[in-house]
Amino acid sequence: MSITGLHHITIVANHAQRTIDFYCGVLGLRLVKKTVNFDAPDSYHLYFGDATGRPGTAITFFEWQGAPKGMPGIGGTHHFALRVSTREALLKWKRRLSDLGLVVDGPLDRHYFTSIYFKDPDGTIVEIATDGPGWAVDEPADRLGMTYLAPPPEMVVSNRDRARIQAETWPEPIPAISADMALLQGMHHITAIGSDIERTHAFLSDILGMRRVKMTSNFDDPDSAHWYWGAGDGGPGTLITYFERDPQKTRYVHMGAGQTHHYALAVPDERVQLAFRERLLQAGFQVSPVMDRIYFKSIYTSDPDGHIVELATAGPGFAVDEPEAEFGKRLMLPPWLEQRRGAIEAKLMPVTAPDWKSAKNSPDI
Repeated sequence: MSITGLHHITIVANHAQRTIDFYCGVLGLRLVKKTVNFDAPDSYHLYFGDATGRPGTAITFFEWQGAPKGMPGIGGTHHFALRVSTREALLKWKRRLSDLGLVVDGPLDRHYFTSIYFKDPDGTIVEIATDGPGWAVDEPADRLGMTYLAPPPEMVVSNRDRARIQAETWPEPIPAISADMALLQGMHHITAIGSDIERTHAFLSDILGMRRVKMTSNFDDPDSAHWYWGAGDGGPGTLITYFERDPQKTRYVHMGAGQTHHYALAVPDERVQLAFRERLLQAGFQVSPVMDRIYFKSIYTSDPDGHIVELATAGPGFAVDEPEAEFGKRLMLPPWLEQRRGAIEAKLMPVTAPDWKSAKNSPDI
């Protein structure tokens, strides 16, 4: 019985079309499903990912029009990270995003990977991180996460370092996304915020069975803990990480635009999902019944600080109600909402996405 990796992250957005324009037109992801929030069907639920929306590639958004800007804090997510293979690809992304008017921080050497940071139109922090060099650069692979390892002093960025780092970029404009830049490998990790790292460890490791692969500190705030957990060997795409924050000094999250509603971990099937549900209940956690999300089955619980955590099955996938070639073109509704289609569509602002095969910003791979 095991978690197999990340499944998706769901974020609150103010404006569906603006979100499509950014995640498709700027970042080159595919709109794989245009549907509604099954629990509040008068608003969009948009899914972005690779060509098929594989678990681990799915970034999803609830559209809450007019929602105030959310505020990060304990019980929420700090950022999520997408994957590329090389530092050169990071520099190309920095140039592309900067030329489009975004403020980009980095590339920053995080010892285990290198990354850049920027914000989407609602203020969500997005990171792009390289796959390597990986966790074994400073401890044996068979003892990952067993010992606290402080950030190397040379990787704690000073003001002088920051000026040098910010000046580094790709020398040529990047008008289109090249194959090495493609973000279709999905997420690298998700980073949340907790108030007690040992309590978080008990939840992720003892209850959910994830492996702690690194105990270190926040490279930008070395006095606070930053721990990483993963599935299997803890490779990119399986990782959930937490910053520890003092609740006397840090507010709790305020939900709103730009904030994560929940993150989802992947389980292989419904049998494993039910076994986790029973384990969570026996440990005293509140857990939802199994919810049919059409494209997967889900249960919901919360981490010790109240962050909603979903366990979602790998299938049946997004092709269950429309052919892959038609993804994202038509509003798809679950069977129990079809009789309300007219009323639902009347309340939604029409949105469009670029054609996946012909969009000029889609990677040619």
